[in-house]
Amino acid sequence: MFHRSIFTAIGLSAVAVAAHAQTSMPFALDWRFEGPSAPYFVAIDKGYFADAGLEVEVTAGQGSLDAIPKVATGAFPVGFADINSLIKFLDQNPDAPVIGAMMVYDKPPFAIVGRKSLGIETPSDLEGRVLGAPPPDGAFAQWPIFVAETGIDASQVTIEPVGFPTREPSLAEGTVAAVTGFSFTSFLSTARLGVPEDDLTVILMADHGVDLYGNVVIVNTDFAAENPDAVSGFLEAVAKGWIDTIADPAAAIESLVSRNPAMDAELELRRLELAMQDTVLTDWVMENGMGIIDSDRFANSIEQIKLTYEYQTEPDASLYFTDAFLPEGGFKLD
Repeated sequence: MFHRSIFTAIGLSAVAVAAHAQTSMPFALDWRFEGPSAPYFVAIDKGYFADAGLEVEVTAGQGSLDAIPKVATGAFPVGFADINSLIKFLDQNPDAPVIGAMMVYDKPPFAIVGRKSLGIETPSDLEGRVLGAPPPDGAFAQWPIFVAETGIDASQVTIEPVGFPTREPSLAEGTVAAVTGFSFTSFLSTARLGVPEDDLTVILMADHGVDLYGNVVIVNTDFAAENPDAVSGFLEAVAKGWIDTIADPAAAIESLVSRNPAMDAELELRRLELAMQDTVLTDWVMENGMGIIDSDRFANSIEQIKLTYEYQTEPDASLYFTDAFLPEGGFKLD
C-alpha cells in the first residue's frame, strides 16, 4: 500500500514540515488519560506539534481497538491502537483506509499476574490452579499462543471467567491464583488492594514466546496520501514527547495531571514507569530505534495470530504497517 519510494518521490521529509498553516490532526487514544498517555501531552505542551505546523487535540478512548474504526472512517486522521486488532480489522475490511505507522509498544503488555504465596512464579505453575480471566480481555485472547509457546498443559488450568471490576479483587482475595491482564494495570490494581508487591509475579507473555507487537500509531491512508509531511511531523513530535518522557517521567506526569487535577499523580507515574519498562524500552528498541519493526518477528506474529483467529484472506504484512513516514532506522532514544 505505502512504500518509502513513493513518498520520497513526492518529497516526503521525515523531519521538516511546513509550518505556514496549522493542519488539524485530532488524535484518538486507546484508553483514558493515564500514565502511558503522558508523552502526547508533553508533545503538546512543549510545542512539538505546533512546531510541525499541527494542531493536535488528544481524545480518550474505550479500549485497544476503539481508535481503529475512528481512523478508518476518517473521523480522526491518527489514532493509537493494538496492531493485532488492526490486523484482524483489515482482514475483515480489506479496503479500509487505515495502517500502522509507528510502533510504540514493542512488547504488548499482555500478561499473567499471579501471587507467589499462591504458588505462581513461572508459566508451568498455573497447572493445577485457577486462572481468572475476563472473557473479552485482550491478554486472555492470547492464551492459546501462550499455551503453545510455553508447553503448559492447559487442561490442568482451571479458567474462571471474571468481570473486569472483579478481576484484581479476586486475586487479592485469593479465589484465583493468577489473572490475565495488562502487566502494569493488573499489577498496580492488585497492589492497591493491599497485596504486597513482592508477593506479585508478572509473567509477560512476550517473554515466553508470544511474538506479537503491541500498540501502534495508526493513520488514515487517504489523509496520509494528501498530507504526508503532516504525518511525518506528527510522528516526529510523538517521538520527541516520548524521549522527554523517558528522560523525566515525573515532569511528563505534570503535563498529564494538568488535564485532570483530581488524578492520582503518584499512581500514574508508577503506571507510566511500568509501561515504559514492560513495553517501550526493550533491548531491541534501544539497539535499533523506536517506531520501526523487525520484519521477521512481525511475520511470525502474523502466523501466531492464526492460533486465535481464522483469516478470511491470506495475510499481507504490507497492509498492516508502513515505515514510509519514519526516518531510516526509526527514532533513536539515546
